[in-house]
Amino acid sequence: MAVLRPDGNDISAAAAHFGLTLTRADCDEFAALVDGALGSYDVVDDLYEASAAPVAPARTYDVVPPGESNPLGAWYVRTALTEDAPGDTRLAGRRVAIKDNVAVAGVPMMNGSRSLEGFVPARDATVVTKLLDAGAEIAGKAVCEDLCFSGSSFTPASGPVRNPWDRDREAGGSSGGSAALVANGDVDLAIGGDQGGSIRIPASFCGIVGHKPTFGLVPYTGAFPIERTIDHVGPITRTVADAALVLSVIAGRDGLDPRQPDAITPADYLSGIADGVRGLRIGVVAEGFGHDASQLEVDATVQDAALRFADAGAVVEQISIPWHRDAFHVWNVIATDGGAYQMLDGNGYGLNAGGLYDPEQMAYFAGGRVEFADELSETVKLVALCGHHGVSALGGASYGKARNLVPLVRAAYDNALHDYDVLVMPTVPYVATELPSAGIDRATYLTKALGMIVNAAPLDVTGHPALSVPAGLVDGLPVGMMIIGKHFDDATVLRVGHAFEELSGGFATPQRDSVSAR
Repeated sequence: MAVLRPDGNDISAAAAHFGLTLTRADCDEFAALVDGALGSYDVVDDLYEASAAPVAPARTYDVVPPGESNPLGAWYVRTALTEDAPGDTRLAGRRVAIKDNVAVAGVPMMNGSRSLEGFVPARDATVVTKLLDAGAEIAGKAVCEDLCFSGSSFTPASGPVRNPWDRDREAGGSSGGSAALVANGDVDLAIGGDQGGSIRIPASFCGIVGHKPTFGLVPYTGAFPIERTIDHVGPITRTVADAALVLSVIAGRDGLDPRQPDAITPADYLSGIADGVRGLRIGVVAEGFGHDASQLEVDATVQDAALRFADAGAVVEQISIPWHRDAFHVWNVIATDGGAYQMLDGNGYGLNAGGLYDPEQMAYFAGGRVEFADELSETVKLVALCGHHGVSALGGASYGKARNLVPLVRAAYDNALHDYDVLVMPTVPYVATELPSAGIDRATYLTKALGMIVNAAPLDVTGHPALSVPAGLVDGLPVGMMIIGKHFDDATVLRVGHAFEELSGGFATPQRDSVSAR
């Protein structure tokens, strides 16, 4: 099978991109030469089709538009997938929603965007395979933000995801569908993704548990990337014990993800989860409070929650990490330039890295992101335009500077974690706000979509494990407390979160929607 060939006009456009001065005759000559060079591309296409191309399994599903049977707008697709002979039964009988940036083979994947609508992956993501092997039922795909670039829940092409505590309010994002379904009791567990807080933010707004694992602990293989140095997947659950259980299932190397270290020691994250916090040292990070957007009541709720650890025998002290305020800006440059370069120009996967690619998805998205460019969310457009400027006009130098600052940012948290077992701050500076009306101005749109990520995003660039647990209610709406730990010490983070759940007597739940999950 022959790949597409360029003509003289295509060569002329490529020459202009690289600043080359070619005559028309030069372009025609190079077109013929490139035609010959593309012979290797033809061979690779044939080899791939014969030896490596996957075939999607036949699986039953229903696409569910918002409406009476989907009142929160949280489902994209419903399924009921199980493994005939699971390898173990740790998740037997548990229904799981998969964020719709994570591939479930034979089931449509939209990633919240018209640009990918209609794509059907042929491979299960590694986390999906692990869940099925542990006896879980994949109950469906949960709606996410347009290409996952929003911390609210109003940018999905399918419509907004509504918070089960108040349907007029945001569920948070970008894993809003996953969080809403768990909070509403429609599923037992969910998988979310996190590049700027997208597991923890909706967990906070919806009053549930969301854990961003240590970077590289859980394989990202088969999830739609944004920027490979900040990509994470992890569990969204109603209890910390369930988060620990799911993490025990999905953690570990798969040999296919370049984000992962060469060795990861398997762990049972439930073991020791009930050991309590007596003797642990907990640092309350001053820079996580008092943002311009912070609600005083949210700050007070988290401060009060942190002090409760002292009643259980922990040492709780106020500390300062000045880099925390600057870390957001480091993340912002990496996510913007890196997202434009890899997610958009690189059609999700980019180049120059090992691991398993999804070339079918890359080709589909390459066409869709141009065909439906005007329908992309304003957040994605901002990333595209700002990131293109950063990479092209600024030569990618700002990205390079930000990457060179990451060790300093990481060390600031590591230094604090040398003296303390975990760090604590609000997950989000405020409670869920009302979903915006249609036609809001662009500046307000962007603030609504991105204004809540200041505490969560830095931990994506440093890679530390971070857990959001409900700390209480403000005006009847959930407040999240974020617990941060040492790299690959997710067990202590979960242990502290579980201790707070025990101190709280369990976490409050919203009134369950009357519509059946099935």
